[in-house]
Amino acid sequence: MADTATEPKKLGVFAQLTRFIVIGGGCAVIDFGTYSLLLGVLGWPVWVSKSISFILGTTASYVINRKFTFQGAGQGNTTAKAGAFAVLYTTTFFVNMGSNQVLCVWFNAQDPWQFTLFWVIAQGLGTMINFIMLKLLIFRD
Repeated sequence: MADTATEPKKLGVFAQLTRFIVIGGGCAVIDFGTYSLLLGVLGWPVWVSKSISFILGTTASYVINRKFTFQGAGQGNTTAKAGAFAVLYTTTFFVNMGSNQVLCVWFNAQDPWQFTLFWVIAQGLGTMINFIMLKLLIFRD
């Protein structure tokens, strides 16, 4: 019989979602800051800027969410979970980057507010996909 005093308390879906969004906000700062620097300051192409910024934000997200949001992350085969995370975020990378690029092309983005808006839309889509897949498939409690 397990001692309930030593077991960590399981977070409910709302608490997990709240943590995921707060952590995601911090990671979004990393992502958007990098994107803005590479695109706006250094003048790199949209796809290169978005690729690098996404990778940096995603890496931070994995490390922090694994520790603070999903209790199931440290249980079971953690190597398989890391691999599944990589597959999920590779898929999300193409969804995120693709939707950002498509919006920039469709609307012939020229102004900074357009790049920002399209980044936010792509980020929101990716965040929604990631939370659902992490919760239901990868870091199941």
